Amino acid sequence: MKRNSTLVNLLLFILGACTITLSCASDKDSPDTASGTVFISATPENLIFDTSAGEGALTIKSDADWQISSSESWCSVFPSGGLRNEEVKVQVKVSANNSFKARTAVLNIKSSSVKKEIIVEQAAMEYSDEITAPDGYFLVWHDEFDDAAATQPDLSKWWYEEWAPGFVNNELQRYVAGARGSDRTAEVSDGTLKITARKSGNEVISARLNTRELWTYGWFEARLKLPKGRGTWPAFWMMPADGSNWPYCGEIDIMEEVGTNPNYTSSSIHTKEYNHTIGTQKTAERLTPGAEDEFHIYALEWTPDYIKTYVDGKLLFSFFNDKAGRQETWPFDKPFHPILNLAWGGSWGGMNGVDENALPATFEIDYVRVFQK
Repeated sequence: MKRNSTLVNLLLFILGACTITLSCASDKDSPDTASGTVFISATPENLIFDTSAGEGALTIKSDADWQISSSESWCSVFPSGGLRNEEVKVQVKVSANNSFKARTAVLNIKSSSVKKEIIVEQAAMEYSDEITAPDGYFLVWHDEFDDAAATQPDLSKWWYEEWAPGFVNNELQRYVAGARGSDRTAEVSDGTLKITARKSGNEVISARLNTRELWTYGWFEARLKLPKGRGTWPAFWMMPADGSNWPYCGEIDIMEEVGTNPNYTSSSIHTKEYNHTIGTQKTAERLTPGAEDEFHIYALEWTPDYIKTYVDGKLLFSFFNDKAGRQETWPFDKPFHPILNLAWGGSWGGMNGVDENALPATFEIDYVRVFQK
C-alpha cells in the first residue's frame, strides 16, 4: 500500500506540473487584454496628401482583433478591421480638397482596450490673385476691389438700390446708397468690398449693389466670406434689367446663406412655374465648412442648355433647359446682371427670429468676375 501511495503521489505531481506548464504557455500566447498590453503596429504613422483626390496605404498588425475608422467623411478606409496576428494592408482614400484651408483626419485603430491614432493631412488649394479663365471662356468684366485709393465701390461699375423695410420677403433692413450719415453700409478697404448691416437710429440699414452691365450666358464668379449671426441673409445672385414681373422674368441665385443655419450655402432658380411662393423652386444646399470664417469661390455657368453652380469648383446645382420654348420654365435667354446684398431678417433670414447682438455684420467680397465664350 505504501508503495502504491507513493506512486500515486508521484503521478499527481507530474500531472500538476504539466498543467502549470500548459497554462503558462497558453497565457504567454494570448494578449494581456486586462492590463492593456495589446501591441498594435501601424506604418506609416501619418499620411500626407496634396489637394487632389488620392489614396495611400497603412500596414497594420496586432496581437488581438482590431478595427479602424476615420474621423472625417472626406477620408475613408478599407477594410475596417483585421484579425489577431494578421498583417493587413488598409487602403486610405481622400477626396479632393477644393478649399483654401488645409484639413486633418484622424484614423482611430482599436484593439481590445488599446487605441492608436494615425494622422492624415491634406493640403489646401493655393489662392492666387492671377485671373484664370475657365476652359473655353475669356474675361469680359471684373472688379477686384484692389484700388488702394478707393473707399467705396466704383459707381461706374455698380449702382445701389434703395428700399424701405418690408419691401420684399418681409426683410427688416432699409437699403441705402452706401451710407446714412456716418453709418456706412458699403466700403472698399484692404482689397475687398464690405457690405455691412448695422443699426442706425431705430432701423437696420444695409446695401444692395447691382452691376451696371448685363450679360446673356457666361461664367460668373465671386470670392466671398459670409457674415455671422441669426438674421443675416447674404446673397450673390442675378436678375434681368426689368425684374418687376417676378417670377415670370426669372431669377438665378448663385449663393445664399442664412445665419440661422450657418455655413449651409444654397443655389436656386425661380421662374413662373418654379418658385418658392408655390413651393416648386429648384434648389440645392450643402454645408460649406468655414463659409463664415474664410473666403470661398461661388460660381455660375449659364449656357443656352443649362444653369450650373459650383462651390470651390465642386458642382452644387444643375437646372436644364427643357427646350419647350416657354418663358414660364426657361426665361434665361436674355441679359441678367449680378447682384450683391446683405438682407436682415425676412421670410427666410428671420425664420427663427433675429439676434441684434450680431450687428454690425459684414459680408466681404474679394472679387466679382464675368467670363464669356
